[in-house]
Amino acid sequence: MENKICELPGGYAPSDNEEFMNDYQREYFRRKLIQWKEELTRENEGVIKYLQEEGKTCTDSVDRATTEADLAYELRTKERARKLISKIDEALARIKKGSYGYCEETGEPISLRRLEARPIAILSIEAQERHEKQERIQKDD
Repeated sequence: MENKICELPGGYAPSDNEEFMNDYQREYFRRKLIQWKEELTRENEGVIKYLQEEGKTCTDSVDRATTEADLAYELRTKERARKLISKIDEALARIKKGSYGYCEETGEPISLRRLEARPIAILSIEAQERHEKQERIQKDD
């Protein structure tokens, strides 16, 4: 599928009253994903600077313990952001390929409301619920 970049009308928001994953919707979600990725990248850069600075300033053992707890938290945050960035890249690749917005399990469209809330979604709400139910069953066994 050709990856068209189109100019969005001012104040555009996807609507159920238009063709699903038309050029405007794809461009809208592409921009949303890129903006999210840029925010996560900026936050990660801040975390890296924080980690570098905090490691230099501890002298007292209580301060060191507090700093180490803070660093562990910041590292978890950084890892979470790294995983999200990877999922954002996968979503951008699906937009380019033309499969974005469609459930990977059923092939049916994922609701616009779900994509607005979770633009990296790969499953429809129904498929996600089945998947989570199956995980609970397997966990209980």
